[in-house]
Amino acid sequence: MRIGDAAAAAGTTPRALRFYEQRGLLPPPARTVAGQREYGPETVSRVRVIRALLALGLTVDDLASRVHRLDMLAEDPPRSCASTGEFGPDTFAPVIEQRLAALDAEIDRLTRLRESLARHTGVATP
Repeated sequence: MRIGDAAAAAGTTPRALRFYEQRGLLPPPARTVAGQREYGPETVSRVRVIRALLALGLTVDDLASRVHRLDMLAEDPPRSCASTGEFGPDTFAPVIEQRLAALDAEIDRLTRLRESLARHTGVATP
């Protein structure tokens, strides 16, 4: 399928597919004789996984660091992306732990900011 059809099937845009390709999240697609990109259903599945992980708060750089694991998550049903059932340095576990720590730090910062603002305005804190 052409880039527009693949993007629509994955719920994204052709521009996003080109961006994912440039960032190494998608392998270079096959090309028609006219040079147009051609994608298969496996690419659509992979893009859906990419979009789901991005929606969970992971970054493109996070995904690029574990790009070799994305196809495991795109399978139906998804395979565990841990190599031996453990959470090693090659899995998504360290990436997720770092992202959770960053979220916790941001929640703490925003909580302190809210409390400070509430003190200055006399608004009650929950």
